Formats: sequence, structure tokens, C-alpha cells
Amino acid sequence: MWGNRMRKIPDTISEEELQQIIKVTRKKTHRAAYILGFYECLRVSEIVKLQKKDIDMARGFLHIKQAKGNKDRDIPIMDKVKHHLRYIPIKIGVRALERAIKRHAEKGIDKNIHPHTLRHSGASYYLNEKGIDIRYIKDLLGHARLSTTDIYVHTNPANLKRAFENT
Repeated sequence: MWGNRMRKIPDTISEEELQQIIKVTRKKTHRAAYILGFYECLRVSEIVKLQKKDIDMARGFLHIKQAKGNKDRDIPIMDKVKHHLRYIPIKIGVRALERAIKRHAEKGIDKNIHPHTLRHSGASYYLNEKGIDIRYIKDLLGHARLSTTDIYVHTNPANLKRAFENT
């Protein structure tokens, strides 16, 4: 809760739903943006600012500059992202990217999502599907406090049930 208000749990999509969106997306730059949003858990502003010089393939890191709070961070390049880095910079503005993901998600999975949904979904994917420690997810997202990351990650009900079975 924030003050006296209940906090709404943000919507997420699955990796399979991301793939459905990618299938209906023709522009390779849009595909790259969606994949960066999901697998690198980037904000839409970070996606549109990403430049070739921010990609360090030798070390295996993306350098995210002047993110929220004017903080820089280095994040690992995920295997599923490597192929798509050739389309950086994506040369599209924030608003145009917001309209594109909305259009492609409606066409591909019949859902109304936003670029930030990809970031939330990626964080939840790493926690629930890959079992990544929430402290690492916090660093990937660039959060200062773990409590902020808690908002981003959603426990999959099936995983929750499995965790308490046989106890």
C-alpha cells in the first residue's frame, strides 16, 4: 500500500506472449526494442537512448547511461538479445514506440500493454521461470531499494502452490 491507497499489481505477459508479439512485428527495430524491454528489463527511455558505443560485446555488458535518477549501470547482455543488438540505435521516439507495442500486442495477443509492461514481465520471468535471486533482479532494474523491485515481480500462482506443497 502507498499511504491509504491499495497498490495495483501491474500487468505482465509471458515469454510465449512476447514471442507472439514478435511474430506480428515486421520492423526489426521494433522487435529489438521489445526484446530489450523484456529480457534486459529496460525502460522505454533507456531503449531509445541506447547507442552502439553502449554495447560492450567483449565484456558482455550494456552500459545504460543516465537512467532514472541520473544513474548509470552496466547490465549483462542476455543471450536472447545478442542477435538484435545490430539494430541499435532503434531510431524511434518514446511515443512512437509506445504506440507500436500497443498495436502489436493487440494484434498478437489481444492485450492492451505498454512498454513498461515488458520491463515488469521480464523481471517476473527471471524470478518465476529462471529462479534468479531478487537482489540480482534489483540490480538489473537499476533500483536502489529492494522494496521498489518487489512491485515489479509477481509470484506465479502455480509456483507459489508448488513451494508450499509437501510442507
